[in-house]
Amino acid sequence: MGEGDEVSNKQIIFRDFVTGFPKESDMILSCSKIRLKVGEGSKSVLVKNLYLSCDPYLRGRMNRNPPGHIPSFTPGSPIIGYGVSKIIDSGHPDFKEGDLVWGLTRWEEFSLISETDMLIKIKYTDVPLSYYTGLLGMPGLTAYAGFHEVCSPKKGEYVYVSAASGAVGQLVGQFAKLMGCYVIGSAGSDEKVNLLKNKFGYDEAFNYKEEPNLNEALKRYFPEGIDVYFENVGGPMLDAVLLNMRIKGRIAVCGMISQYNLEKPYGVQNLFCLISKRIRMEGFTVIDYDHLYPQFLELTHQYIKEGKIFYVEDTVEGLEKAPAALIGLFTGSNVGKQVVVVAHE
Repeated sequence: MGEGDEVSNKQIIFRDFVTGFPKESDMILSCSKIRLKVGEGSKSVLVKNLYLSCDPYLRGRMNRNPPGHIPSFTPGSPIIGYGVSKIIDSGHPDFKEGDLVWGLTRWEEFSLISETDMLIKIKYTDVPLSYYTGLLGMPGLTAYAGFHEVCSPKKGEYVYVSAASGAVGQLVGQFAKLMGCYVIGSAGSDEKVNLLKNKFGYDEAFNYKEEPNLNEALKRYFPEGIDVYFENVGGPMLDAVLLNMRIKGRIAVCGMISQYNLEKPYGVQNLFCLISKRIRMEGFTVIDYDHLYPQFLELTHQYIKEGKIFYVEDTVEGLEKAPAALIGLFTGSNVGKQVVVVAHE
């Protein structure tokens, strides 16, 4: 394969806007052609995609009019998401052939990227490169900023994390333990509960699917109430948490995965608790905290090297498996951070 050759380029194409639960058929495996050379005078970079990240927020981009700042996918075009890539040609002075980067790319084998401000050079290669789709990438920064900046935690506080074995949740719990908090998480299977307790160091964990009454379950696990709740689920879980928050508790709203595929979202009933308990509930997105990435990277990389933080990935091989992997997030079939291996370096 010579420089400038035109080669085939497998892609995952977004078929059309989705209502309700997405299906694999909403994403089509296709093949196009791409020239392995950046055009004369262009400041774009050409990358070979190595790892792609499956993240719940991608479901919102499948809607015709997604709420908030995230734009819809374009029907007939490749899915866009975070990934780890290797630069094979560059017209940009800040990037050179052979550089490893993470950031926004397309679900395809090769991508020509003009939005180079969305790419970050990979500094440390003494950890798995796939970690930059999760632990050292967007989900990791989400966990770090959401917990430390939004939750305003204090040593000894009672912390609850829902979807606690996922890409973000598994880190929130570990950051909380490192700070000296008492941490309980919930997940949707006994296997995940065991991970929380035996791998990530949670003080306790429970399978929410086996709890007929979430309010009673939380009262059992938090007899003195919850100081900090890291919200990943929404719906009835949020309702139950509100009843069990302590005075002046904090809730960081990171996601509400239980609501993403509903045509009529669940109506939360216990919002008056925000007043009676003087609770602060704040939503956030990771882009609010991009400026914290350098300090997050240094701290978390050190934690990894010292064996203070662990991370679990659920990996599938092959671009063609990406649609099923993404949909699996909404059925809870993944155990840990969902990663798609497109190619090996």
